Amino acid sequence: MGALLQIFFFLLGSAIGSFLNVCIYRIPREKSIVKPPSACPGCEKPIRPYDNIPILSYILLKGKCRDCGTKISIRYPLVELLTGIFFLLLYRKFDITFELLVFMIFLSLLIAISVIDLDFQIIPDILSIGGLVFGFILAIIRPFFRYLDPRFGILDSLYGIALGGGLLFAIAWLYQFFTKREGMGGGDIKLLGMIGAFCGWKGVLFSLVSGSVVGTLVGIPLMLAKGSGIKYAIPFGPFLSLGALFYVFTGNTIIKFVMNFLIER
Repeated sequence: MGALLQIFFFLLGSAIGSFLNVCIYRIPREKSIVKPPSACPGCEKPIRPYDNIPILSYILLKGKCRDCGTKISIRYPLVELLTGIFFLLLYRKFDITFELLVFMIFLSLLIAISVIDLDFQIIPDILSIGGLVFGFILAIIRPFFRYLDPRFGILDSLYGIALGGGLLFAIAWLYQFFTKREGMGGGDIKLLGMIGAFCGWKGVLFSLVSGSVVGTLVGIPLMLAKGSGIKYAIPFGPFLSLGALFYVFTGNTIIKFVMNFLIER
């Protein structure tokens, strides 16, 4: 039964990933995610149901449209594969619990936001603010279902939203005040507020620190390779999202380890 459930959650994640691809393509272009049905961007012919099977269809079609031969971006199966893997990992961590549902929603938002930010350098409000509101609503319900420690409730979500939005806003304001340049967009501030709604203030701090570290390690080589001007084009959203994922899977363990280390010293 365990193996079947793991396969189920992987397949469920890949199917959700297919839907996320629709959101990633249409939301920044201000198109409906409901209609019309998915179509090839080259010939605009509707994609047949049997050509829309996550991951498998891309392999069978050899990455090309059946009708016109237009190349299909590798991003589509990668998003589906990544979502499937993360859904599987979430199931292995949380089992069949309400927290599993919470973090499947959270993960889906993070993936859509990250890819859109990479492509367009924007984070749509419908995802960040919508996710923030939805995360807070879920926080009202979570204490009645959660069996794991630490518990998470309304106050945890409120503190996370306040710290997430306020902290990054303060950092952005200070950066702009001293450098006279905008170094962080409003979308990043809203995203960190959304992370706070789902993960609380600890998740905010963990995501910001770990995301900044990874962003620095990735950004410096890019700046050296492509010139200093690239520093303004590197989106921070994917790194915040990566930090949030680290927190979901290992954050509390790392925090406890660091705290115990500091106390012992």
